[in-house]
Amino acid sequence: MSTYGTTRHAPGPPGTAKERVTDYHTTLFRRLTWEGTVPLEIRVDPKELPANSDRGLECYYIQAPRVSYLPLLMPEIRRFLMDVVFDEAAAKLLKEEDWWFESAEGTLLKWYRTPSSSGICAEVPIHRHWSIGLLYDNHTISNSVRPSSSQPTPMRLILHLVSPPTEKLLQSPSAEACKLAFMGQLKEADFIRWGNTKRMTGLRKADQDALWEGIRDHNFDHFWRVAAKVTPSAGIPRSQSPVPSTTPSLHSRPPSADPAGPLERDGAYNVRSVPVRIYLPDGPVLQDLVPPIMEDGSPNTLAQYLTGHIPLLFPPRSRPSTPADVEHDIRESQLPGLAYPLIQGVHSPSDAEMAWLGACMAGADGWLNVCIGIEH
Repeated sequence: MSTYGTTRHAPGPPGTAKERVTDYHTTLFRRLTWEGTVPLEIRVDPKELPANSDRGLECYYIQAPRVSYLPLLMPEIRRFLMDVVFDEAAAKLLKEEDWWFESAEGTLLKWYRTPSSSGICAEVPIHRHWSIGLLYDNHTISNSVRPSSSQPTPMRLILHLVSPPTEKLLQSPSAEACKLAFMGQLKEADFIRWGNTKRMTGLRKADQDALWEGIRDHNFDHFWRVAAKVTPSAGIPRSQSPVPSTTPSLHSRPPSADPAGPLERDGAYNVRSVPVRIYLPDGPVLQDLVPPIMEDGSPNTLAQYLTGHIPLLFPPRSRPSTPADVEHDIRESQLPGLAYPLIQGVHSPSDAEMAWLGACMAGADGWLNVCIGIEH
């Protein structure tokens, strides 16, 4: 475990110990997210194998980092194919820029419909590079709507060596194009949080490059040394409620006893909006403004967010007013729901706070990706 933390507080002043502990936990969950991996089975399309290739070894298995991207796996895949599968003479004729991926079900990877300003998906398909973890989670929820198919592990991909569908890709599958798309997503997330991109555009060129180098080299410390400058720490929710409630709530926390007062203004609970996208099985991507704090001063939770956007899958629940109501809610909560949220491969609890999720469970590009699976 690295000793590096995301705290940006100056040492020494009284009352900062709690903030330093909070930032330690922020770093802990970010590292757990960073170290996540998914199993991939990459098979070359047999119709495209060069002559004299070893057809018994055209399949490659890899435990790939969730935060990485398929173009970054190309050098390792190429080395395997060149050393073990391809005939040396025929391999020289292959161009890596023509290589592209497809799922075993025949779905082109790494593109989706872009959300419009209203949060509804536009009709024009726009290619984007997705992280490997998001590809895997999207594949998982797509299988959740197919009762006859079990979840495949590993995820099976087809590697094509020729004829990329340029009319659908719209963007080169190269690592450089992936870097540009990644940096664009970081800037968009920065704007969603703060209403401007000053934190991203204010970085030196060397620091911006260091972000991508951290992804490319899978180096947590190298990446977060810079990313911590633009990403809020989890912190403690600010109290906005005019009258403190004496009734305990599942979605509220006690006011901070920290004598230093509220957490720094750059904390996760002080952003304008949390960068969030909802991914539906074989469906559109939804995006909307997600305030970290509700109008009554309580933290916005995953349950409230999902109920507000997809109430048919996450119907609202009435507040219990009697002991019988509480007992009924407990029994009801033990029953399987209609759907479940999957974040970084984890079935996320409904009372998780959106600000915390955005600070600790977002992808390296700054976006919190909530994939919705269907219960059976």
